[in-house]
Amino acid sequence: MFKRFIRAIKSLFGGVVSSLEDPKLILEQNIRDLNDQIPQMNENIATVKANMIMLQKEVKKYEKRIEDLTAKIKSAINADRDDIAEGYAMQLEKAKENLSSSKEQLKFAEQAYEKALKVKKAFIREKDSKIQEAKEAMRASERAEWQGKVADALEQFETGGLDQTHDEMVNRLNERTAKNEARMEMALDSIDTETMEIEANAEKLRAHELVEQFKADMGKTEAPKEEEKSVGSANEGEIEIEKEAPEKEQGKTIGNKEKSKS
Repeated sequence: MFKRFIRAIKSLFGGVVSSLEDPKLILEQNIRDLNDQIPQMNENIATVKANMIMLQKEVKKYEKRIEDLTAKIKSAINADRDDIAEGYAMQLEKAKENLSSSKEQLKFAEQAYEKALKVKKAFIREKDSKIQEAKEAMRASERAEWQGKVADALEQFETGGLDQTHDEMVNRLNERTAKNEARMEMALDSIDTETMEIEANAEKLRAHELVEQFKADMGKTEAPKEEEKSVGSANEGEIEIEKEAPEKEQGKTIGNKEKSKS
């Protein structure tokens, strides 16, 4: 039972310690502690300065007393009152001792005050440096924490949600586009374009024949040229014409020669 109680206490204080060991919280507490030390330091410096001022006043008081006692001793001597002068002389001796002691204390007080000011200046410089360093570390920690959150968000975005839906919709559109393109190609392949061209050419020939028929009926057909007739006759009896033509030409030339000789 006692052991379980101890474990419970440890677990309780363990959570508190773990929360207190947070670097950010510790740095924030350190900054507050450093700033809180300034008023206490100012109070201490004020105490040292007050002691120095008090000693300065004592020195001035003893110097004034010594001056007054010296004047009284001289006056008593001038009045032939050595008894009074002796009493003032003892007081003067005591005042001189007090003045020497006060001056010695004032010397240490002034040194203490100067040292306190130097310590404060060095402390403030070190405090500002540490606070600046702590603030930069905390800002870096905040940036890192924010970057971690952004990274988590990006990882979630890449692993699912919008990213998955986006890719799925793009794939669907690509598939639909590919299907429509395939249907268009199949539809074009199924059409007999050659037959359509043949029919179009046949219609052109038929139209040309009809126009030629109209021209013939109207008597506007042109007579075939001599070259076309010779070409047509050559095409019909090409072999016979080529054999007979030289003999006729030769007979004509022989008759002409005989006539010229006679």
